[in-house]
Amino acid sequence: MNIKSQKDFFSGLMFMAVGVAFAWGATTYTVGTGARMGPGYFPLVLGVLLAVLGGVLAFKSLVVETEDGEKIGTWAWKPLFFIIAANLVFGLMLGGLPNLKIPAMGLIAGIYALTFIASLAGEEFSFKAVFVLATVLSIMSYLAFIVLLKLQFPVWPAFITG
Repeated sequence: MNIKSQKDFFSGLMFMAVGVAFAWGATTYTVGTGARMGPGYFPLVLGVLLAVLGGVLAFKSLVVETEDGEKIGTWAWKPLFFIIAANLVFGLMLGGLPNLKIPAMGLIAGIYALTFIASLAGEEFSFKAVFVLATVLSIMSYLAFIVLLKLQFPVWPAFITG
């Protein structure tokens, strides 16, 4: 069988692999039933749905004809680097690294760092727009996680709160 869309085919394979991995990992938890769901129920169902979606996408790539075969392009190294770096810096700022004497900077500073670093992945950068986005994300995250969900993690840097 001939692959008619490389992008769809490899996306489907990736979805199937991630879905199977999540479904398999969920089986180590109690699954339960639809009426009494256990902690493994949602990841199992989500993994199965993702694997099915990947199968449909891969099948479509073998059946539906595309104009140019939708070849896979080159790796986008700059966005890949900045998005991964933004997430690593956010995690580092949120919790710190006590072994290396790096203090926790908290949620607000972490969101600002995440937003500014991730925005470097794009083609254009506007300080004002990124600052507004970071501010809105910080306020909404504070309201959602601290006020509504009452999660316990640092909001402000450790040297400010003591």
